[in-house]
Amino acid sequence: MIVHGIVLVIGLALAFAPFLFQDVRSAQVAARICVFIVLAASYDLLIGYTGIVSFAHTMFFGLGAYGAAMALKALGPGWDAVFLGGLAGTLTAAILAVLIGALSLRVKAIFFAMVTLAAASVMMVLASQFSEFTGGEDGIVYKAPDLFKPATKLLTDDDGKVLKLFGVSMNGKIAAYYFVFLTCLMLFLALMRIVRSPLGTVLEAIRENELRAEAIGYRVVAYRTSVFVIAAVVAALTGSVWAVWLKYTGPETTLSFSIMIDILLMVVIGGMGTMVGAVIGVTLMSLAQFYLKDLMAAAADATEAVPLLPDLLNPDRWLLWLGILFILLVYFFPAGIAGTLMKKGSH
Repeated sequence: MIVHGIVLVIGLALAFAPFLFQDVRSAQVAARICVFIVLAASYDLLIGYTGIVSFAHTMFFGLGAYGAAMALKALGPGWDAVFLGGLAGTLTAAILAVLIGALSLRVKAIFFAMVTLAAASVMMVLASQFSEFTGGEDGIVYKAPDLFKPATKLLTDDDGKVLKLFGVSMNGKIAAYYFVFLTCLMLFLALMRIVRSPLGTVLEAIRENELRAEAIGYRVVAYRTSVFVIAAVVAALTGSVWAVWLKYTGPETTLSFSIMIDILLMVVIGGMGTMVGAVIGVTLMSLAQFYLKDLMAAAADATEAVPLLPDLLNPDRWLLWLGILFILLVYFFPAGIAGTLMKKGSH
């Protein structure tokens, strides 16, 4: 009950984010949280529900982003480019997932993890080397569809001026945010439907005891490959949405290993095998990444007269405190925040 309350509050905050938090930075953080909730949830489908450890999730995310980015660059800022580019990136991700899954999911978990890590590394190198198509290390800059331009008037008054709702102009920025929010909401609900379906039950059975699942007639490799493809497709679609929002795609924003580590931490903090844990984990981690430095700077100023403390609270040491926060969360919530609260609630 507590978990669902927390998720509901986060969901409402994201739904009304443009009106609650009106600065540019807050809009960026809210959109990132929406995208990463789906990305973390799709990864939870792999690691939490099926027991598959993969390091290639950002590769599929990047394929979707680069697909949309290259199409928008080549065809111009139209919906046809978003659709064709996103489709191309998603299909490529699905094909790669089938190949990797069919060839590697028969082996032990550690070997499969190494295969996915190698595939992700190769994709990172390819994105950097094929600069003619991908922009190399600099990435690609392009324009989003006209609907998302700040100058676009969604609602106007009698004089033709942009209408304001709760002090917020109804322009293209609002349209861009709700494109991200609604698309991510649909993808998240689709993932929730999967884990609550008979397929979700089979995946949990495979995670708990692979040999027993195979003994009672389930084709384990086929199921594992299928869920690997589903997770890859969702990650690629999310990448396309992220590309449209950012209007920039590069190796650091979509393919870097640090993003993969972030996703893993988000799932662990939220609670593996819960799906709603992704909402809590992503929100907590994103707020810490974007606002912990500001909080520490304020705390350092407030404790200026205290010896040593301002030095410890120096904003440059934010990663140290983020690490301590993570250790405390793992200690007090061993099954993740959602997982631990759910277990306590069931007793």
